[in-house]
Amino acid sequence: MNSGFVEASTNPAGNLSPNLTGAAEDLAGLEPVKTLKSRWPMVIAGVLTLAMVVGLVRQLLKAGLAGLSHATPDSWLYYLAFALLYLAPPVADYVIFRRLWRIPLEGLGALMRKRIANEVVLGYSGEAYFYAWARQRAQMVTAPFGAVKDVMILSAMAGNVMTLLAASLAAGLPMFYPNINAGLPPRYIHSLVIAMPVVVAMCLPFLIFSRRVFSLDRKTLWWVFSVHMVRLLATSLFIALAWHFALPGVTLSAWLILSAIRLVVGRLPFLPNKEALFSTVAIAMLGENNDLSSLMAFTAALILLVHVVLAAGFGLQSLIKRQI
Repeated sequence: MNSGFVEASTNPAGNLSPNLTGAAEDLAGLEPVKTLKSRWPMVIAGVLTLAMVVGLVRQLLKAGLAGLSHATPDSWLYYLAFALLYLAPPVADYVIFRRLWRIPLEGLGALMRKRIANEVVLGYSGEAYFYAWARQRAQMVTAPFGAVKDVMILSAMAGNVMTLLAASLAAGLPMFYPNINAGLPPRYIHSLVIAMPVVVAMCLPFLIFSRRVFSLDRKTLWWVFSVHMVRLLATSLFIALAWHFALPGVTLSAWLILSAIRLVVGRLPFLPNKEALFSTVAIAMLGENNDLSSLMAFTAALILLVHVVLAAGFGLQSLIKRQI
């Protein structure tokens, strides 16, 4: 039986038989598919990078340049607070994934690109980019999808909790600023009343089915949630400080309240014309002030400009690595 197998497999010259040669060719034909599967994270990262560049250029040409044309703040403390504001989200994510995966400092750049993708391409497209980045480094991380999913869900839940806290603070504002209610049209008040229960309802499924939804253990989940809460508090504080340093004539407490309102307006659903609502509240609190409008426009444009600079820098870095 053994000799028969040898005779069927090889010829007298010791070469592979035609059957085995054909099998080897079939296996070779599968290699491009395997290569394609192994490169899909790189393809996703490339597509999202291109989308980031297109989105940034579009936004910069549309409104960013107009915002930068306004008078720039004179105080260097404004730019320090702005830098802390910009870095707070990616640094918080880095702290989380440093503990989960022990990612190197290089991961901070990937997390910055994740933030840019979320803001200029499509909501949570940055998570897809970061997941692709993690998949390319599978030897460094374990089960990247579960961790990215859990961190994303906890970020949204922390945002909802912080929104409810800020909304509760905003509900008590008429005690300190009686003109606010007079300045809000009824449709905004009705929308606020409807939106708050919806935010609570959005969190309930994740709490009820937490064992099926989350992959991380409960202790780690609470730690990640606390980091997100600290990040939200830090960003609210840093933007209030930036505004205060740019316009020191307004008290820091007023800026902190406006920062809380900004969080509520940005996250609550069903609010029509959110920019108009925030402007209405700001005018009710601080009065008509052209400097205030210019400051808001400049801050938004400066964030966009930093996005452009970083996206270009990361793209150049990737190009240099490929050439090397």
